[in-house]
Amino acid sequence: MPKVLIACGEPSGDLYAGALTREIRALDPTARVFGLGGERLRESGAELVADYRGLTVTGLSEALAVVPRSYATYRRLVARARADRPDVFVAVDFPEINFRVAAAMRRLGVPVVYYIGPQVWAWRRRRLRTMRRLVDLALVIFPFEAALYREAQIPVRFVGHPLLELTAATEARAPLLRSLGLAPEAPTVALLPGSRPNELRAILPDVAAAAEIVRERVPHAQFVVARAPHLGDDLLAPLGPLVAAGAAAVVEGRTDDVLAAADVVVTASGTATVQTAIHRRPMVIVYRLSALTYRVVRAFSHVRNAGMVNLIAGEQVVPELLQDALTPPAVAGEVLRFLGDPLLAAQTRTALGDVRDKLGAVGASRRTAEHVLAIAG
Repeated sequence: MPKVLIACGEPSGDLYAGALTREIRALDPTARVFGLGGERLRESGAELVADYRGLTVTGLSEALAVVPRSYATYRRLVARARADRPDVFVAVDFPEINFRVAAAMRRLGVPVVYYIGPQVWAWRRRRLRTMRRLVDLALVIFPFEAALYREAQIPVRFVGHPLLELTAATEARAPLLRSLGLAPEAPTVALLPGSRPNELRAILPDVAAAAEIVRERVPHAQFVVARAPHLGDDLLAPLGPLVAAGAAAVVEGRTDDVLAAADVVVTASGTATVQTAIHRRPMVIVYRLSALTYRVVRAFSHVRNAGMVNLIAGEQVVPELLQDALTPPAVAGEVLRFLGDPLLAAQTRTALGDVRDKLGAVGASRRTAEHVLAIAG
């Protein structure tokens, strides 16, 4: 009966950890999985030792505020591992806690698998040294990552991207939009403003203002907001006038349906850009950090683009509006370009199809489960 300790720290990691747990239990029904995660991990049959919610933020000053809770979570995980020794520890991204837990597991003699490693290709490449010391096997989801790990002498396998198997719409555009009180034939813009409260506070007011500009130019345009779970209603207040006017609707937990129904997407930088690319929807990537955090990130960045889609493509195939470039007129201008130029939209969809092809074959979660169980013995 293999015992697997797993830890993730944000909605996308929770999604991947849940899918991985289902595959582990399908391959070996006797397996026990426990650790740090959220509802997706719990629903997969794992035992939650701790819940990640409240631990995930962006920015240096914001991270300081969650240090006490992060340390308490780390101690809880390690105490459980000492009392109920796992056969393998699977870290899912989230290096802020997972590096510390991995170090503790090494001291306990527990093998460490790192699934979806930190973005060392973007910045803080010295983390590879830490991973070489702590990790028995790295399982990466982007094709360009494997070479970096091999160069750092870290055992690595490219397993493909789990979103390929997890991204699928369950309802067609017309019935979805009708159910929301919107018109299936009208130009539809999806808004994905992020999953963390501080992201929405930084991004959504300008995105909502951009939507108003789009409505001035295209009066019948409408908007569907993909709301991440567990976000307070106050965070969505900037959208109030659009919702009241019947020009926008908010949907929770159905991001794939929202993307499949959209003509254009405005999305926060991150995993959602890959999800949008799999649906081959033209997108505008937006993001804003605190001024201090942005200066630090730019100083240590190894890449020109921030959007994962552009990084995978090796060129900028969709626009990025970051920091001071994130203004309502700029966002609206990019949305209107896609809405008004069918050829541009078609070319972008073709480029995003190429991005999707680079993500590997469907079945990343099953391949990862096979590696995990092999190491667990």
